[in-house]
Amino acid sequence: MSLLEVRDLRVAFPARGFRAAPVEVLHGVSLDVAAGETLGLVGESGSGKTTIGRAVLGLVRASGGSIRFAGEDITTVSGAARRKLSKDIQVVFQDPYTSLNPAMTIGDILAEPLIVQGATGRDARAQVRTLLDQVGLPSDAIERLPREFSGGQRQRVAIARALAPRPRLIVCDEPVSALDLSTQARVLDLFVEIQRATGVAYLFVSHDLTVVRHISHRVAVLYRGDMVETGPAAKVTSEPDDPYTRKLLLAAPVADPRRQQERRLARRALMDAERTA
Repeated sequence: MSLLEVRDLRVAFPARGFRAAPVEVLHGVSLDVAAGETLGLVGESGSGKTTIGRAVLGLVRASGGSIRFAGEDITTVSGAARRKLSKDIQVVFQDPYTSLNPAMTIGDILAEPLIVQGATGRDARAQVRTLLDQVGLPSDAIERLPREFSGGQRQRVAIARALAPRPRLIVCDEPVSALDLSTQARVLDLFVEIQRATGVAYLFVSHDLTVVRHISHRVAVLYRGDMVETGPAAKVTSEPDDPYTRKLLLAAPVADPRRQQERRLARRALMDAERTA
């Protein structure tokens, strides 16, 4: 049995204008995430990938289909049930600065979810030091404010906060897109190390096939609210079947200028062929 099962998920948002019909942004998407697995969700802006993550977190309401976690239907749970569920499902957002309270020390930020779950202040403080060590931050970070850290270090704090209640699933919403390339690589390696150590599963949202290739076991590609391709990460990110996935692959930057130019020309030829088809 999968840890997370999404079946025929539909999400619609209100449209502008008097009596305008709602706009459906997900058109019956299905996916699974096993315990300890990373599923990469890839697509351009507006494809619906972030909406899937937010539906799993209960931040947007499904208009159809179902979401099951550990065998339980969580599609419409709210209030106390959703708060209880947050122990098992956590999130790491895109911006590591705005997702952290600038007025709180790192120690207080990390202790807060532990205290909410019933830990004493003393026990929470001890666990905070373990969390800081787990994400590779010095112990003196406990007394410092978020503004005193770099973007990569702040994202490590956000990861530590997500790990605090020992979740079974973390929704990662573009967690490295705001970081420079070298910092991205270090943070992605950290995600991999944490998964090996804890067995946590990731639903990893990104627009970059290169990023999801690094971290994912399987990849699902979305285009305008529909799933167009899914399969093992090595296959989808190197030899995709769908034309849209091939365009995403060709759009991913590479360090070699010659290869980058070849990719740019190949992508342009693919788009020209679609226009004349």
